[in-house]
Amino acid sequence: MKKKLTLSGFFGLLFVLWIVLVKTVDVDEIGPDGTSVGLSSINESIHDLFGVNMLWYKLTVGLGIFAFVCVGLVALFGLLQLIKRKSLAKVDKSIIAAGVLYAITACIYVVFEKIIINYRPIIMPDADEPEASFPSTHTMIICVVMGSLVVLANQYIKDKGTKRLIVIISIAIAIVTVVGRLICGVHWFSDIIGGILVSLCLVFLFAGAVEKVKE
Repeated sequence: MKKKLTLSGFFGLLFVLWIVLVKTVDVDEIGPDGTSVGLSSINESIHDLFGVNMLWYKLTVGLGIFAFVCVGLVALFGLLQLIKRKSLAKVDKSIIAAGVLYAITACIYVVFEKIIINYRPIIMPDADEPEASFPSTHTMIICVVMGSLVVLANQYIKDKGTKRLIVIISIAIAIVTVVGRLICGVHWFSDIIGGILVSLCLVFLFAGAVEKVKE
């Protein structure tokens, strides 16, 4: 447990330091409508390399919908326990911890919609002005949900083959989403890194909490 909580703190600290870098290093007006972007040289180079690919954008949106379905299934599992056991206190603490994890993730999403670190490299087709871009909350949500499924699978799935399959699929979805959000061109490279760092912080925090409640 201590190792996972230490890793959570480590990635949380890296996330904060990454924000400082993005706000202070190599800031230039390379975004749409002259918006300022930190780490502009590397961000612009990588964005120019991949351009904009809306097919990959739509694919990652689909994976995001799948992630919300997974959250719903976890919530349904908890609800069935609540109905059967007739007490919230008797619902598995791991499921409650998952609910808290998803709530924290949603709060972070809202916070960074209000606190603008970077704007998107493009104005989206359904938007009239630049939108908040940092961190890639799509990356964050997918990685948090898929990471939590790996933790829950290790606890609840007894069959090794099924457990391995869930872990492989979860990791694959997270990787495809991270790569897809980068090459679809709706985020800067620094946004993707920010999404990865904050999700690692949250997943290790969740994994540590699950180990704690199992003791």
